[in-house]
Amino acid sequence: MIRRLSLWPRSLAGQMALLVALALFVAQAINFGLLLRERRQLRFEQIISPTVTRLIDAEDRLNSGAAADSGRGHVRLVPSNPVSPLRQREPNVERAIRQSLVEAGFAPGEVRAVVRPVKHADWMLRHVNARRAARLARFRTVLDVGVEVPGRGWLVLHAPWPQTDDTLIWRLIAQTLVLYIVVLAPVLWIGRRISLPLKALAEAAHRFTPGGDRPPLVESGPPDVREVTAAFNALRLRVTAMLDEKDRMLGAIGHDLRTPLAALRVRIESVEDETDRARMADIIGEMNRTLDDILSLARLGRPSEPPIDVDLTALVDAVVEDFRDLDHDVSFEDGARLPMRLRPALMRRAVRNLIENAVKYGESAVVRIEKADDQVRIIVSDRGPGIPPERLADVFDPFTRLETSRNRETGGIGLGLALARAIVADAGGHVRLENRPEGGLDAIIELPA
Repeated sequence: MIRRLSLWPRSLAGQMALLVALALFVAQAINFGLLLRERRQLRFEQIISPTVTRLIDAEDRLNSGAAADSGRGHVRLVPSNPVSPLRQREPNVERAIRQSLVEAGFAPGEVRAVVRPVKHADWMLRHVNARRAARLARFRTVLDVGVEVPGRGWLVLHAPWPQTDDTLIWRLIAQTLVLYIVVLAPVLWIGRRISLPLKALAEAAHRFTPGGDRPPLVESGPPDVREVTAAFNALRLRVTAMLDEKDRMLGAIGHDLRTPLAALRVRIESVEDETDRARMADIIGEMNRTLDDILSLARLGRPSEPPIDVDLTALVDAVVEDFRDLDHDVSFEDGARLPMRLRPALMRRAVRNLIENAVKYGESAVVRIEKADDQVRIIVSDRGPGIPPERLADVFDPFTRLETSRNRETGGIGLGLALARAIVADAGGHVRLENRPEGGLDAIIELPA
C-alpha cells in the first residue's frame, strides 16, 4: 500500500490552509504570467513606436538632402552595419520595426536589433544633455537598432530598454505574502474552530462506554458543528437508556426463569428413582449454567466489576486448582508474578471456559503464561483431535458447536468461547486457537502488557 505523502497535513485546519495556499499560488502564478505579458507588450509598444518614428524621420531627412541626425543625437547614418554580431538578436523587435517601416512606405534592407547592457561611455549618453543622460543611465540595458538604407548605409539608433521584470517579480512576491497573511490567518482560525470540536467529538466517541458518568460534551464551534455535538450527546443518552432498559429486562427474565427452575429443583426431590432424580438435577443445573452464560454475554458490554490490580499468575493458578479439586488432569507451569489491571472475576471465567473446553474435548490441559515485551499470553494446551483449520474462526460465534467433537453428552451450547472472546476483548486483548503440528489444540489469550 502506498503511503500518503508525509507533507500532507492530517488536521482539517492544515488541509484547508494548504489547499487555500496552493489555490493562491496558482492564481498568483496566472496573474504574474498575464501581468508579465502585458508589461512586455506595453514596453514593446513604448519602445518600438518612438524608434520607428525616429527612423522614418531620419529617412525623410535623408530623402530631402539633410543629415539623418536632427541634432539631438537620436539617429546616425554610418557606412556599415554597426550592430555587433556577437550579441543575441531580438527577432520580435526586428519584425515589428520592419513591418512598421513598410507600412509607413519605407523599404528597408536588413534590420538588426540587439539588447545589451548600458555603458557609461555610450555614444547615446555623451551626445545628450545631462538631465536626459542621467535618466537614461538608470536603465540597465539599451536597444541597439540598425536599419540598412539601400545604397546609403545604415541608420543607427540607441533606445533605452527598461528591464522591469525583476521589479514586477518582487512586487508580486510581496503581494502574495500579504495575501497569504490576510487570507490564511482567517482560514487557519476557522479551520481550528471547526477541527477542535470535531476532534473532541471523535475522542468522546472513542471513550464512550454505556453507563459511564462522563459529563456531556461541550457544544462549541460553528452552528453545524454544535448541532453534531448536541446530536451525539442526545444519542449517548438514548443508548444508555436503551441499555438500562435491556439490563432491567434481562434481570426480569433471569428472575422469571430461575424461579420455576428452583421450584423444579425442589419438586424433583420427591422422585423416588435416584437415577431419574440425578438426571433431572443435572438438566436443571445445565439450564441454570446456560442461563448464566446467556445473561453474562448479554451484559458484558456493561460489566459491573471495576478493573483492579491483580497478579495474573495467581489468578490463573487459582482457576487451575479449582479443576484439580475436581480431579481433572490440569497442570500449570508456575512462573513469576505478573501484576496487571483486570476485571478478575470475568478473566477467571474466560480462563475457566478455555480450560473446561480442553478437559472436555482434549482429556487434559496444560496451562502456561508467557511474557513478551508488549503482551502477555495465557496458553491452554490439550491433547484432543484439534479443529479443522477452516472452522477455527467459526467456533467463536455464539451457539456454534462442531458436531464431530462436541455432542450433548459433553454439555454446553456453544457459548463458552464466545463469552471468553468478549471478556478478553473488553480487557483490550484477543483470543485465538491454533492446531499444534504434533497434535492437540492451543487456546491462546493475548493481553496487552
